[in-house]
Amino acid sequence: MSPESKADGSNVAATALAVLLLLPATLAHAVNSASPDVSVGPQYDSTHVYVAPADMNAFVAAFTATFGGKPSPRVAGNVLPVPSHTAFQFVLTPVGTLSVFGFDTPVPFPFGSERTGYLVRDMDTALTAARASGSEILVARYRDPIGLDAVVRWPGGFETQLYWHFAAPHYAPLASMPDSRVYVSPDRADEFLRDFLRFSRGTIVSDDHRARAGEIGRPGAFYRRVRVASGFGRMQVLVTDGHLPYPFGRELTGYQVGNIAETLVKAKAAGVRVLSPPYASDDRVSAMLQFPGGYIAEVHALKSP
Repeated sequence: MSPESKADGSNVAATALAVLLLLPATLAHAVNSASPDVSVGPQYDSTHVYVAPADMNAFVAAFTATFGGKPSPRVAGNVLPVPSHTAFQFVLTPVGTLSVFGFDTPVPFPFGSERTGYLVRDMDTALTAARASGSEILVARYRDPIGLDAVVRWPGGFETQLYWHFAAPHYAPLASMPDSRVYVSPDRADEFLRDFLRFSRGTIVSDDHRARAGEIGRPGAFYRRVRVASGFGRMQVLVTDGHLPYPFGRELTGYQVGNIAETLVKAKAAGVRVLSPPYASDDRVSAMLQFPGGYIAEVHALKSP
């Protein structure tokens, strides 16, 4: 074989290898592009908060005093597919929506471990898309008094409710979008991101492998922080070794406010505890709060450019 033939053969092999290496990414893009968009809007995606019935009034009053907004009328009944009884209330605020449950019966397994409720356009389509994206259907579709529900679990353990209403709700857009804060291990982080992005049709806004870990209570160390945006709102994926001082890892959601000092004044006046004082990271100042009834949340304000 001549040198020219060998060179041609090498070029063909290299080209073939390059095509094979690019093929999975191309296929992944095609899958994402073909996945149905089942999201409705971030104002419909609510953090699930479980408190004792005796704490509901104090919790709702403290949350709305801190962030504004108002609660829906409170109702009571069985909202699960098995016998149980709870008081229930939506809390609609400019910085995010809550679904508040006050069970006066034991909470049936596995309810209480889901972090968020995502409103979807069609339940069957959403469940098919969730399965195709790698999630596990933890609680099969069931009917509640106002619609349909299911609970899904993603790699790494993130659980979320999917819900659909017989009569479509109409909430005002949020003044600022909250972050769903998801802690995962390095072993499952990439798998979780791949699967959730496929389902949500989301995008990675930033992927910082050396974010300052003072944000999660470990000044002087670094960790990986991935920020995601989708039709379901914002998500902050915190990839850690699990060495987290309390209360980090216990919060479900991060709320963005205009001025953190003013927010903390209002929170303290409403009976909210500051568990971790303000910490300045690269682009924001954040603190950790605990509301009456035990709900823990991160609150942050963006730094001026």
